[in-house]
Amino acid sequence: MASIDVESVLEQLTLDEKISLLAGTDFWHTAAIPKHGIPSLRTSDGPNGVRGTRVFNGVPAACFPCGTALGATWNQELLLGAGKLMGEEAKAKGAHILLGPCINMQRSPLGGRGFESISEDPVLAGLGAACLTKGIQSTGVAATIKHFVTNDQEHERTAVDSIVTGRALREIYLLPFQIAVRDAYPKLFMTAYNKLNGTHVSENKRILNDYLRDELGWKGVIMSDWFGTYSTSDAINAGLDLEMPGPTRWRGGLLGHLVSSRKVPMHVLDERARNVLEIVNWCAKSGVKENQKEDKIDTPETAALLRRLAGESIVLCKNEHEVLPLSKQKNILLIGPNAKTSVFCGGGSSSMAPYYAVSPWEGVAKVMDKSKMSFAIGCYSHKELPLVSNQFKVGSEEGSKKGLVFRAYNEPSSEGSKRECADEIELDSSLAMFMDYENPKLKSKLWYATVEAYFTPEQSGEYEFGLCIYGGGHLYVDDELVVDNATKQKQGSVFYGCGSVEEKGVIALEKDKTYHIRLEFSSAPTSKLHGDGIVRFGGGGFRIGGAWVLSMDDTIAEAAKLAKDAEQVVICAGLNSDWEGEGADRSDMKLPFRMDDLITAVAEANPRTVVVMQTGTPVEMPWYSKVAGLLQAWYGGNETGNAIADALFGDLNPSGRSSLSWPKVLEDNPAFYNYRSEGGRNLERYCTARAGPSMVGSDTANPYAPFSYRHYETVKREVALPFGYGLSYTSWELSDIQVSKDGGEELEAKLNVKVQAKNTGKVDGQQVVQVYVHQRTPAIRRPPRELKGFAKVAVKAGQAASVTVELSLKYAASYWDEIRDAWAMEAGEYDVTVVDGSAKQEPLCSTFTVEKAAWWNGL
Repeated sequence: MASIDVESVLEQLTLDEKISLLAGTDFWHTAAIPKHGIPSLRTSDGPNGVRGTRVFNGVPAACFPCGTALGATWNQELLLGAGKLMGEEAKAKGAHILLGPCINMQRSPLGGRGFESISEDPVLAGLGAACLTKGIQSTGVAATIKHFVTNDQEHERTAVDSIVTGRALREIYLLPFQIAVRDAYPKLFMTAYNKLNGTHVSENKRILNDYLRDELGWKGVIMSDWFGTYSTSDAINAGLDLEMPGPTRWRGGLLGHLVSSRKVPMHVLDERARNVLEIVNWCAKSGVKENQKEDKIDTPETAALLRRLAGESIVLCKNEHEVLPLSKQKNILLIGPNAKTSVFCGGGSSSMAPYYAVSPWEGVAKVMDKSKMSFAIGCYSHKELPLVSNQFKVGSEEGSKKGLVFRAYNEPSSEGSKRECADEIELDSSLAMFMDYENPKLKSKLWYATVEAYFTPEQSGEYEFGLCIYGGGHLYVDDELVVDNATKQKQGSVFYGCGSVEEKGVIALEKDKTYHIRLEFSSAPTSKLHGDGIVRFGGGGFRIGGAWVLSMDDTIAEAAKLAKDAEQVVICAGLNSDWEGEGADRSDMKLPFRMDDLITAVAEANPRTVVVMQTGTPVEMPWYSKVAGLLQAWYGGNETGNAIADALFGDLNPSGRSSLSWPKVLEDNPAFYNYRSEGGRNLERYCTARAGPSMVGSDTANPYAPFSYRHYETVKREVALPFGYGLSYTSWELSDIQVSKDGGEELEAKLNVKVQAKNTGKVDGQQVVQVYVHQRTPAIRRPPRELKGFAKVAVKAGQAASVTVELSLKYAASYWDEIRDAWAMEAGEYDVTVVDGSAKQEPLCSTFTVEKAAWWNGL
């Protein structure tokens, strides 16, 4: 791709050509104008990796740990490396623009996409996003920071009005984006689906133009989230450059009419087109060719970095009597549905087909004798029945490969032999979304498919099949109808909220007998569902799941019996992409099904039980006092199982720190009362706005109801796991705090916080130095402490390292003054507290002084 002379080309473009640049042409590409040398740019989902251009039957990719896991590394240098790998992955997929990183604030543990974002804290999120952005853009790939702004719930996400005070908006929701612009300058912003204070963000001039472009001085492309544009002139005039995906719903000839009638001034249209041309020029240096073929870079180097990322994210939460690390020489019992399944990512647009996915069982089996390993299912944890992809084969013959065969038609199955096959594909997955599926032989949006496979059970018994549908579907086993999900349908949460609830059917199967499985599918126009506030896409989708019918009383009792005499017991628990994904929020904070009962029973049978928890966001842990060990392992990407094994056996000394606060129960969370959209608005923020200029919260009786750990520390409410918390297999000592100011004018000054970190134990490890600041006598209420910076350092056993955290003085000291509409840095004394997150180390304390009050805006 060659660069262009932007101003010269802009002068030559016709009105229609300028308009064509301002919307995608399909799901992933921008418009090309070859005669002017303007190529098409390709976008691709992140933020957990780079999918490429196909949701349906896509090219496998490197799946990174989820956003909260990346935040839990607290390692800026490592995240810079992660960003570089993301950039290289994007280039391999022929993508010029990566749709990430994601830095929405974690207002509640229930957020369906909470796992995608880095943290509940704006500084941890902002600094982490800056490192990822720097890494991505160092490869010539443009980063798209998202979702701008207050996009923190899935319930009615396109309709909800998030009502936020100016102070809450600045100090919590906008701050991570501001830090990312200051430190890394992402080339694109993606707007949120929701409204902010009465106006959809994609047409909110105050946010897009007045704040982002004028106040921060940022220049780049603002794109909509997919189908997140709701107007023509309002969005264009507010600053939205690019409507995605294509073909356009809002621009085209309609925009031309509005330009001619001066509802959209020509100079505004030129600004939008200029911004797109500038990003075309910037992306030319990536070396990615237009419409480049997608490829993979599944290398040992990629695997090593993914393993390190997953490993450094793991948080050692509990280790009574030094039950961890485990011994490779002793027998081990692994229990739970997540033991033999790799829970590598959450659901939705960030999910993708991985190069490979290592389960905890497979990770442990690589480092110890399999004869010493045993397994018990204990209980199920799925919301929808597990995908049957690995159980089904494409043929009935011995040696047939795993998968299913998909055939598309213009006619329904009732046409029999009269219909002709338009497309035939072998699928690796029994989950298919057709949002970006196209075939020229299919004549309309209404089409049909037959999906076939063969299943040979390894045991006899009752087997339950499940079918989720966006469209219509009938599932047959040996031509016997087992599931009807077409005649009547109920709204579910799959397929971004467009799909049905899972309809189920039970059938008795015999061991070693081969059964023919057939799904008759019809596309999205046949759907009977009409949900509000969801993002609708074309094509439709299906999800086939299945599992043996279990008596969980029996399986829990069996697991406890085995655990009683086991030398080492590990329960692999948590959630999965059923529970955490785009399109729906969780209804509660509990583990699914009988998981709490299982952990309790096993821990009572064997007090040295270790739990490996895999979630993207917090869950309640009523059994916490009963278990000896707890590792929070998040969704760890391709290398999930290997990283878990590394931490279990001490090949890795855990150094993760929680990127979130874990309340003991959901009711303790400040957003508990008002998390969902009610009457089209978010009442939590409405009540906060009425109560006064608090940071953000839901407790209307308390006008100072701060966000996240600020809330818990303000009201002195004990949590299960504090923000920034994490233990180690070694011991540490922090000492010798020194705080100094560097520079002239205080608004430009740096604050240097220096400490000594000594590894006083017998194991090499990494320490996280966390710096918090509190103003002693503020004019308004401020939190007990706020994170302002951090650093991670590796220290060998018995040695010490000097650690310096450099802060911007004005960012460390300021709050948002709603009266002046500016950041306020008040004169006076400020306390500095340094902790390592272990709760074992006494905080180090010091102070600094701001000599003269100052107000500022911008970066």
